[in-house]
Amino acid sequence: MNPRPFDAAQDLADAPRVGGAQRPKDAATLILTRGEKRPEVLMGRRAPGHVFMASKWVFPGGRIERSDFTAASNGALSPDVARRLEAEMPARRARALALAAVRETFEETGLILGRAAPTASVAGPWREYRQAGALPDLSVLSYVTRAITPPGRTRRFDARFFMAPVEALRDPDRIEGSGELDEIAWIPLEEAQGLDLPAITRFVLGEVAERLETPQRPLPFVHMVRGRHVIDHQD
Repeated sequence: MNPRPFDAAQDLADAPRVGGAQRPKDAATLILTRGEKRPEVLMGRRAPGHVFMASKWVFPGGRIERSDFTAASNGALSPDVARRLEAEMPARRARALALAAVRETFEETGLILGRAAPTASVAGPWREYRQAGALPDLSVLSYVTRAITPPGRTRRFDARFFMAPVEALRDPDRIEGSGELDEIAWIPLEEAQGLDLPAITRFVLGEVAERLETPQRPLPFVHMVRGRHVIDHQD
């Protein structure tokens, strides 16, 4: 497999170094896809006032919350996804990251990835999702990429990028943004590369295109070692 190129210079320009030492926070992103002949991905543009990646087009996602460790689900991670995640972390944390991707997508777009279930009254970030009458289905997720924000940035994340098809959504036409993304749209893959994107998002878009053709690709891990960007791969 030929390694996919990564624009390291652009990555540093996306979030300039401001100094200080921060540990990366666990985060998860969900890439929703639809269509076979002309695949599209769901993306949103971050509002201009954001401290991190303002006005950039990204996938829905955000950091893990404590409630993600205990949230209920209907459908476990596939054996392949569980194996890859659990090579990096305990199973409980792996499941929580997958749930964070589902929750953040719901919060930012209103889209529900899950199965119908009785409404439930729970406290915290999962309240509105459960009141909508659904439980997350983690079995539809595939694990696409891992990336850690370079040191010295205002925000640092150890982000896992998941992917799922539009068929996994309960009501794919009901997009209701929360305001964090000021525009949300299905965008053809070949057009998405022309948007104002963070370098990591551009890299992941290319990986998505490859993975739609060859699902069992090695998993890329983008991180910085001794001041240089490195891409490792996990089978």
